[in-house]
Amino acid sequence: MDLDATITKACRLIEEAAAAGATLAVFPEAFVPGFPIWVWFVPPGQTHALRTLYALLHRNSVSIPGPEITRLAQVAADCRITVVMGVNERNAESSNSTLYDTILYIGADGHVLGKHRKFIPTTGERLVWGQGAECDLEVFDLPFGRLSGLLCWENYMPLARYALSAWGEQIHAAPTWDRGQPWIPTMQHVAKEGRCFVVSACQSFHKDDIPDALEFKEAYLGSVEGWINPGLSLIVDPDGKIVAGPLEAEEGILYADVERHQLVGPRWQLDIAGHSARPDLFELRVHRVARPFLQMEGGFEDDNEQGNL
Repeated sequence: MDLDATITKACRLIEEAAAAGATLAVFPEAFVPGFPIWVWFVPPGQTHALRTLYALLHRNSVSIPGPEITRLAQVAADCRITVVMGVNERNAESSNSTLYDTILYIGADGHVLGKHRKFIPTTGERLVWGQGAECDLEVFDLPFGRLSGLLCWENYMPLARYALSAWGEQIHAAPTWDRGQPWIPTMQHVAKEGRCFVVSACQSFHKDDIPDALEFKEAYLGSVEGWINPGLSLIVDPDGKIVAGPLEAEEGILYADVERHQLVGPRWQLDIAGHSARPDLFELRVHRVARPFLQMEGGFEDDNEQGNL
């Protein structure tokens, strides 16, 4: 819940990954400025406590574009590395009060490639995040492969996965809060199904990471000890085999080498949006039209200058 400190940490980790030879760095869900873990502990009726926590999170969240995004983009450009970053994003285009769980894509040249707002926040997350209002999924054709991703339990949405496969995804980013069983087998299934590399990045979160000044820590986590989330980040190859991780109960960076032939060769056996598809039997339609929060219809009447909404 400290925006400046989190961006500084993210920049340091980007530099570390690039120095180790990485051309792509994937960060966890809501890494900036942290995952709102109180959604799993504070009852929804505790409105005053939840308002206070929401205001704190909102104050430390980002707008896209914004100065914090510029800092991340500059480091990505300096290091010549593509970055996938999980952020809490304000709806700067409208009320500037709603928050979204967003994946941000930054290219190795420092340009923002795009972003995706989580379609449906999961259970308690709906007390914090709004739902994405349009299909902003996109697959980015980069020098090392075609990149896209889904957030946490969006990976359980088969139509979303199929859309990415149909658009040619080869490397799948899965920023998440989930871990363990059955999440790890899910990541293996997503990799095997899409014949793609899957990078599942999860925040390892210890109780000591929560500032003592936040009242909900003592009120609702008094009996909790140690790791609230052990992380268990991992990387899976297109055959569903784990090639890095799971990284348990510690912070760190996982690395994996990707050979270009691995992005195509496995699809000789299975290509769910190619020779294994049956478009004559099954059809998926994706609506990508933006839905504005306010749309004016009609004109002005006489001198009253009142528009019809």
